[in-house]
Amino acid sequence: MAEGQRFDPALVIEAARVLSRRPMVPLLATDLPEGYATLPFDQYIGIRAQPSGMIWAGENRGFTVEPLHRGNVFSSPVSLFTVEDEVVRRVAFDAGKFNYGRVTPPPAGLDLQFSGFRVSAGLERPYELALFQGATFFRSLARGQNFGAMARALILRPGEQRGEEIPFFRAYWIERPSPAAGVLVIHALLDSESVTGAVRMTLRPGDITLVDVEMTLFARTNLDHVGFGCVMGTYLSGPQSRRGFDDLRPAVHEVSGVQMFTGNGEWIYRPVSNPANLQVSSFQDSNPRGFGLIQRERDPNAFVDDDQRFELRPSVWMEPLGEWGPGSVQLIEIPSESELNDNIISYWRPRQPIAAGSETTVAYRQAWCWQPPERPPLAIATRIRQGRGSQARRRRFLVDFSGDRLGDPALVAAIRANVTATPGTIQNLRLWPYPERRTMRVAFEVDPGSETLSELRLVLDAGGQPASETLLNRWTW
Repeated sequence: MAEGQRFDPALVIEAARVLSRRPMVPLLATDLPEGYATLPFDQYIGIRAQPSGMIWAGENRGFTVEPLHRGNVFSSPVSLFTVEDEVVRRVAFDAGKFNYGRVTPPPAGLDLQFSGFRVSAGLERPYELALFQGATFFRSLARGQNFGAMARALILRPGEQRGEEIPFFRAYWIERPSPAAGVLVIHALLDSESVTGAVRMTLRPGDITLVDVEMTLFARTNLDHVGFGCVMGTYLSGPQSRRGFDDLRPAVHEVSGVQMFTGNGEWIYRPVSNPANLQVSSFQDSNPRGFGLIQRERDPNAFVDDDQRFELRPSVWMEPLGEWGPGSVQLIEIPSESELNDNIISYWRPRQPIAAGSETTVAYRQAWCWQPPERPPLAIATRIRQGRGSQARRRRFLVDFSGDRLGDPALVAAIRANVTATPGTIQNLRLWPYPERRTMRVAFEVDPGSETLSELRLVLDAGGQPASETLLNRWTW
């Protein structure tokens, strides 16, 4: 849809359908002025739109959009459009509307388009709400948070030897918000070698920022490894997995684990780690009720980092809308030596491949939050520690569970810990209840025998009913 056309979301879907009938044409950065593709990051981020380049600034609409310049790793061109009174308006590139800092401005007359855009929300005290830049990446946050984990609209073949395929957005259409609506609607045209798509994202900022994602995909080829609801984040080190890091900070991570609410009603939590080797885990399910990457630690003293403020990074919870059928929550843990790497990836992988030539729709709601809006009515694992066991190759674990029900002495007296290791055996299991603090500590050792990997499962049980979420963990020797 071009300048002056009447906008209709169905036309974005039709554009994706038409695009799928011909081979993908890659986005090229050959039109960038010399040196822009290799700009140092600190110089690139110094290029910012001037007030005259901000969209809807000063109009009291609750949102302001800042177009982002191309350069550094964000060199591919993206077309930006607004939708005003149901009419498409092209956002034209104008170098005069950017402040270039230490960078030499491009020659006059070039139409460089953009690399994406930043969204600010609020009237009296605007704050950065979302960032759309690169491939199909986007970030958001709740009020009072800092940017952290990052979402992807679609992920294809991650962690496979044949190589990952990276879809990208060719164009965005951003609907001008009405002053009282409190909602920003964004449409995007997705393209990739194997698939095209139309994506609609509806942002509702607040103490929990909600993003409703509706996606229609058109497969060019058979898609046997596709991921929806993808979130990526950083886990370098922490009490549950330090792997020899010599860092004065006790923990360095913006996500601590994967939370899952299964189709059969089980709450599962799997802490993440920074492994020595690539680890891929699959958690089978059917019609999941929710899943996401969670940052449970909110105490600044757990991180002691006054610059990064990891305790202010968002958790990202996915609520499928409609039945997703059988599949699995996938978790990929990538070895990393830098906190700049998003080495933790989580997404839903449907069991059924998507056939070439078919049309697929999927919808879900993201919650960028301090804690998910839907969470276990049970005790949750709030502290996980591990270290050397009492014998060679044994590993000792301490797990603290917290929850209001753990303040009930009668319930606490009935609680037992069900712990298994596959393969391996559990030794020296002990429980310490602290009802005055509404916590219970579980200690145990794992003896893997001669094995090098063990899957751990722990749940508190009271009279045959779960008193806690199910804690899963993988330990490798």
